[in-house]
Amino acid sequence: MSINQPSNCSLANASEQVTNRKQDHIDAVLNDPLVERDQQGFEQIKLMHRALPECDFNAIDTSTDFLNYKIQFPFLISSMTGGAANNLGNINRHLAEAAEICRVPMAVGSQRAMMIDDAAKQSFELRKYAPTAPLIANLGAVQLNYGFGVDEAQRAIDVLQADALYLHLNPLQEVVQPEGDTNFARLANKIHKLTEKIDVPIILKEVGSGLSPQDIEIGLAAGIHHFDIAGRGGTSWSRIEAHRADNDLGVLFQDWGLTTVESLKLSEPYQQKAQFIASGGIRNGIDMVKAVIMGGRLCGVAAPLLAPAQESTEEVVATIEQFQQEFQTAQFLLGVPKADALHLNTALISPF
Repeated sequence: MSINQPSNCSLANASEQVTNRKQDHIDAVLNDPLVERDQQGFEQIKLMHRALPECDFNAIDTSTDFLNYKIQFPFLISSMTGGAANNLGNINRHLAEAAEICRVPMAVGSQRAMMIDDAAKQSFELRKYAPTAPLIANLGAVQLNYGFGVDEAQRAIDVLQADALYLHLNPLQEVVQPEGDTNFARLANKIHKLTEKIDVPIILKEVGSGLSPQDIEIGLAAGIHHFDIAGRGGTSWSRIEAHRADNDLGVLFQDWGLTTVESLKLSEPYQQKAQFIASGGIRNGIDMVKAVIMGGRLCGVAAPLLAPAQESTEEVVATIEQFQQEFQTAQFLLGVPKADALHLNTALISPF
């Protein structure tokens, strides 16, 4: 064995550590109500009600296009989990089956787990459960500074049979995380090289602190044309990691960053150059409509689906259908027959 090759023992330890971390994350989301920050900013936006909407509710078209797919409404099952433990695989299976039934896209959690432990791969082999749904693979961008490259990115895509790849950006989470990887230096150049080698779109995604204009400009220069802003205000990964750390840094920074609404406003100058996914604290169909009006092509939702995903596919489907009913109702009450006409339609925002 070479001096740089990890031993079987160290790989086993790393695998157990990743699996335990995934379970810790789920437990924190489900058991700590203060992980949900409820500060995304959507309450600031008032919409212009139409008492005479001049359209038929039953004829409202909520559909839109994403990654060359026609999807039911602008909803994305956002990244949650994946790993070697059976419950993690079951969560992803329920989410994937619901994505297929509801005709919406799904993104998986970080696939680093399957690079460390081959047993985790099964939790990402989801195409058999979602043969016609758009699927998004996922790796941490910072891993490009820790030995990952084109091979790992392609493997993540191939295992999922994905239509796109998330490169998630989580500097705050990594700093708070006891075992975090914190070297984010000179990542833009490595991201650019990856865009030149990977055939599917790469989406830069924050995990809950928002994207700034500088981040978007760096991404554009690196060949990125899709961004997930993942603003502050929903699930605080900083607070989640505080449960696992032996200091209060994660609590101090639990509300750090740009809200979802702030990030959407700041994305406005770049709307003609890229497509944006709005996520971070989207908790109902009204939030979704507001996010689309402000520039989101899709709306990513994670936390509201986690408990249902632990139960069954049917529970996930019921939650997604509730979001769609709320979205369709708000669209109807704005007098907008087609969902695509909501995008950047700021005339639908009340001035009061």
